Amino acid sequence: MYEKSFPFVHLQDNPCLGGRVNLVSVNPTSYERYYMSRLIKLAAIAGASALVLSGCAGAANEETATESTLSGTISGSGASSMGSGQEAWIAEFQIANPNVTINYDPSGSGAGREAFTAGGVVFAGTDSYWKDEELALEFAACAPGTKPWEFPVWISPIAVIFNLEGVDSLNLDAATVAGIFAGEITMWNDDAITSQNPDLDLPELSITAVHRSDDSGTTKNFTNYLEKTAEAIWTAGTIETWPTEYGGEGAKGTSGVVDAVTAGNGTIGYADASKAGDLGTVAIKVGDGYVSFSAEAASKVIEASSLVEGRESYDLAYKIARDTTESGVYPIVLVSYLTGCNEYLDAEVATLVKAYASYIISEQGQATAASAGGTAPISASLREKAQAIIDAIK
Repeated sequence: MYEKSFPFVHLQDNPCLGGRVNLVSVNPTSYERYYMSRLIKLAAIAGASALVLSGCAGAANEETATESTLSGTISGSGASSMGSGQEAWIAEFQIANPNVTINYDPSGSGAGREAFTAGGVVFAGTDSYWKDEELALEFAACAPGTKPWEFPVWISPIAVIFNLEGVDSLNLDAATVAGIFAGEITMWNDDAITSQNPDLDLPELSITAVHRSDDSGTTKNFTNYLEKTAEAIWTAGTIETWPTEYGGEGAKGTSGVVDAVTAGNGTIGYADASKAGDLGTVAIKVGDGYVSFSAEAASKVIEASSLVEGRESYDLAYKIARDTTESGVYPIVLVSYLTGCNEYLDAEVATLVKAYASYIISEQGQATAASAGGTAPISASLREKAQAIIDAIK
């Protein structure tokens, strides 16, 4: 729970907001501008002067309320990676559906899957798809004998960031990135780097590689890329905890890594791309070219990836193609899934989950996530497949 709360969150049942805004965790530093912009847009549609001057948008709220017949409460938990997205999705969904309350606890992927399995929540967010042994369990929130669905809803590019005076961008292949973070490439004018950047005058300066000091899903996805593309160099495998034998400088959290890279000269690290700011970033070699991170390039990785074999049609678990050679695909991404029951014990819960999940994958919902968290919207093709799964929920 964040120590500071955004003031609008406490206006429970305030008619000027069209109903409850019940967010489990709100980060005002990343969310304030987004939320204010949404209020301004909503006010403009309903009549800004009436809302601002009278302090009450009762007429606008009455119109919204008559359009939505949904009511009730549902709770979910899981990945903190999509925490800002859940905050934004919940806010917009509850404004449009004032008699609905949605709670989301960003307790972490593993905790979310455990809570869902035990029946403590009716949906979950997770940074990894269900394992076969997990799917063999009974799911208390679901009808007996039924299994959960899952599909990606949050695609976040991970940028390789650096701070090198006079240099804004670099081209690097997987072997070079792995060599830097494994401590084998230690100077910026190493041939492995200069040969890929012939137009740059790189200095004879030591490289300081910065990594996460805490267990991290970002580290897990970054090292998965290194393992799949440069296994001979990166021998530690896919890990959440950085291996001490590779050295480097540790920093806690995304902000810690960004601060450490920013504070130095000759530093390099990895972080959520939305936090890269003015730091230099690396274009990754894919096939015969180099690809910089972007929403479009990150979303293409799902289309280049294959589904996990042996799964049912309602299970869109992807083996991310980190080693793809397809042009224009950025392979260093974190993909988070939404999961819930194909059949719920409570029909009212099923109705609410269907409505909320449909909103999350919609163009509006994905644009909301991109605004709040800098993510890449899912493709129209994936949206169509996910919507078919949602429509079949009972």
